[in-house]
Amino acid sequence: MADETVLFEVKDRIATITLNRPERLNAINRELRDTLRDAWQRVKTDPEIWCAVVTGAGRAFSSGADVETLDSKGFTPPDHWLQVVMQERIRVQPYPRRMGVHKPVIAAVNGLAGGVALDLVTEADIPIASERAEFLDPHVSIGYVSSHEMVNMARRVPVAYCLRMALLGTKERMSAEKAMQIGLVTEVVAHEQLLPRAHELARLVCENAPLAVWGTKMGILRGLGLPFEQADEIAAGYLKAVEGSEDHSEGTRAFVEKRKPRWQAK
Repeated sequence: MADETVLFEVKDRIATITLNRPERLNAINRELRDTLRDAWQRVKTDPEIWCAVVTGAGRAFSSGADVETLDSKGFTPPDHWLQVVMQERIRVQPYPRRMGVHKPVIAAVNGLAGGVALDLVTEADIPIASERAEFLDPHVSIGYVSSHEMVNMARRVPVAYCLRMALLGTKERMSAEKAMQIGLVTEVVAHEQLLPRAHELARLVCENAPLAVWGTKMGILRGLGLPFEQADEIAAGYLKAVEGSEDHSEGTRAFVEKRKPRWQAK
């Protein structure tokens, strides 16, 4: 519905999550934040969902946090001590990886992606962008430290680009083509093809064994930053778990019988 801050639709095992405050460039206020958290929780727990696409309504993906909400103390009261503030930030952040979403997430960046919304790009497993997409980090231009946004981004792209974006603030906007060149997104498509392409990628993901896909994602992510031996051990744990599944046996049978496998996520 038009008055919902987040639209949620499930079709063919694919959840489409749409940030829906187009009149505010999908800026994230308390309501949108909390509703988005609920959406990721549903993606995580609903057995009928195997993959998710996140995008924005209108001409922006999301401009970031709603500055008017911040100014009116809508996120965290400033009189809290630092420890309480940090606990609150961790608890309420509406991002898929920090919420433990093990299912693949595709970000379809349809326009401006700024500030806290950059986390939705860097925490996506397959981020793609419209040719009209732009990326910026305005924090220092309005008196805020850029924290988790650039910490996340520095794990995906060269640090020099993070520093350039973060230190120039609103004076720097990165184009979609540049974002692809440095690895922030994996593909740039014509604007009108963005959602069709995102859903095509989601369908291709869903053609693979879901448990194997989810285990592969988590094995890669949980090994990041660890020595190879530890990372390999984590991935091997997911491999062993999936090898005991019905889908693992089905995949082998289907290959031998030269037919399309019938996955059950079991």
